[in-house]
Amino acid sequence: MDQTVKVYNGRVIDLNLEKVSLPDGREVELEIIRHPGGACALPLHENGDVTLVRQFRHAVGGMVWEVPAGRIDDGEDPLTSAERELREETGLRAGNLEKLGEFVPTPGYCSEIVYLYLASDLTTCEQALEDDEYLEVVRLPFEEAMEKVNSGEIRDGKTIISLFLAEKKLRD
Repeated sequence: MDQTVKVYNGRVIDLNLEKVSLPDGREVELEIIRHPGGACALPLHENGDVTLVRQFRHAVGGMVWEVPAGRIDDGEDPLTSAERELREETGLRAGNLEKLGEFVPTPGYCSEIVYLYLASDLTTCEQALEDDEYLEVVRLPFEEAMEKVNSGEIRDGKTIISLFLAEKKLRD
C-alpha cells in the first residue's frame, strides 16, 4: 500500500507523508524526512591528536564541537564524501581512511545514515568552506576530546560515536 505525498522538497531534506503497511498488516501514515545521508572523518595525527571543528549550528543555538562531516552528494559514495568534507572543512587530506562504522541518528522519522571514518597519514591542503558554513578548526589531544565527551561539552552524536569507536580501535 506504499503511497507517498510530498509535503516539502528542500536543498537538504524532503518531507513526505507516507502510507505504509506495518509487518502485522496494519496501515499507517508516517511523516518521514528523506535525507541522502552523511559521512564524517575523524582526523588522527601521528602524535595522537585529533582535529575537530567548532561549527555554528543555528538549529541548536550556537557553536557545536563536531568531527568534520557533511551530506553525501547525489551519486557520491560515502568514502568520497568523507574525504571531500575533511579537505573542505579542515584543510587536511588523508593518506588513509578506514571505516569505523555507520549509524542511523533518528530512525523514527528520518532515512539518514551516517558513515564514520578514521583519517590518518594527514597532510595539509587548502580549506574550502561553503558559503553557509562558519567554523573554527581545533587540534587537541585525543584524551582532551574524550574528556569533552564525558563532561557533556561534546554533544554531537556522530562525533561521540566516532571518538568511542576510534578509541576502541586504538586499544585493540
